[in-house]
Amino acid sequence: MIRATRTAMLIAATLALGANAAWADRLADIQKAGVLRVAAFDANPPFGFVDPKTRQIVGLDVDYANALAQKLGVKLQVVPTNPANRVPLLTSGKVDLVLANFTITEERKQAVNFSIPYFASGTQFIAKKGFLTRPEQLGKLRIGVDKGTTNEIQLRQQYPTATLVAYDDTPFAFAALRNGNVQAISQDGPKLIGLLANVPDKANWEVPPFAISQDYIGVGAPKGETALTEFVNQTLQELEADGRAQKIYDAWFGPTSKTPLKRIFKIGDKT
Repeated sequence: MIRATRTAMLIAATLALGANAAWADRLADIQKAGVLRVAAFDANPPFGFVDPKTRQIVGLDVDYANALAQKLGVKLQVVPTNPANRVPLLTSGKVDLVLANFTITEERKQAVNFSIPYFASGTQFIAKKGFLTRPEQLGKLRIGVDKGTTNEIQLRQQYPTATLVAYDDTPFAFAALRNGNVQAISQDGPKLIGLLANVPDKANWEVPPFAISQDYIGVGAPKGETALTEFVNQTLQELEADGRAQKIYDAWFGPTSKTPLKRIFKIGDKT
């Protein structure tokens, strides 16, 4: 009886190790397939959006995705996503990585692996010029948020008396703001600046100069994929060390860009 039990336990342990090895070999699978599938935004400049000339998805996150694919020597396949679909795309195996302004949180770490941060931002707002001047006003406002984002969670926790209306993506929330359905919308500050840079009536709106959080953005990988996560971390550190990370930032947020914003975080900074 004891010998049979030990044999059964040994078989179970062997099967578990085999399952884990198969699950945690996504990096080898990518190299074998010759394609890196990355989920990125297609409507949130400057992180990810469709270039009207080329009809291709471009942006800061896509530049990082391209750097990862080049390091692996494989082709990049960009899969469009919105905030609510980022985790499902990873857990269903439809993409290998998520680079879509993906804020690192303890809750999300239960479902996915995160790289070290490659960007930092805070939860901010767009409202009519002069309307929103201090955070104390937020509790009395009707605010549009992106469904499934940390911005929504932070607002619910910090300003429980605010009325939050959830939308699938920031452009939908901004349309609601224009129509008067909400009084402000919330997202990461750089994302909001990128949105305003591309609207014809940008003079009517502003991003008030305060934030209610400090958030760190990372690359999402499937849970348990240690080798893939370590590869991403190493590549991100190399991009910072050789200056390519600064060049990517300057292309989208530098002083001559449409969305000038001083870089205050570098890859490898303590968080």
